[in-house]
Amino acid sequence: MDENDARDVAQAQAGDEASFRRLVDRHSRGVFQLAFRLTGSEPDADDVVQEAFLKAYRELKRFESRSSFRTWVHRITVNCAYDLLRQRPRHRGESLDVDPSGGQGGGIEPEAEATAWPDRLAFGAEIQSRVRAALDLLTPTERTAFVLRHFEGRSLGEIGKALGLRTGATKHSIFRAVQKMRRALAPIVGQSAENTGRGLRQLQM
Repeated sequence: MDENDARDVAQAQAGDEASFRRLVDRHSRGVFQLAFRLTGSEPDADDVVQEAFLKAYRELKRFESRSSFRTWVHRITVNCAYDLLRQRPRHRGESLDVDPSGGQGGGIEPEAEATAWPDRLAFGAEIQSRVRAALDLLTPTERTAFVLRHFEGRSLGEIGKALGLRTGATKHSIFRAVQKMRRALAPIVGQSAENTGRGLRQLQM
């Protein structure tokens, strides 16, 4: 574990609230990015971040430092986001035509590459809006598994542990998610074989 994290965790476990605030400051950005990828909504991501750090604070004395604090708090974040996704009304999108300039931000993360050429940025915004819409078509299990695998680079074992699934069920959830994402993104493959085609080919197990 990072030396700063190790020191702040030990001091926070001893009751030093300033040390826990330093942990929050150090990891809040990464936790928010993960929460946003999982929920696709900035307000929901904010709620998940608050709940995740609240749970981390309450359970900090049980943290035994066998993993890094980052890994531990990210695992809590995944659980909080997954619970939120399961509480959402089930809705199936009729169309993937989402306005790139509206909705809940400009991409998978609420950041944009400001130096990109306008045409590239516009096409990137279209892809990102399609991806957001496609993610909304996934079940909570599929979405969480897909995000953890393809955005976070987590292993099948880590994903299965987070979702309480066996390896076979984890693979199946990712496979279903990949198939849905491919179908959803297929209409724009022809617009940029170099960019979109490569992206679709990279959606593997």
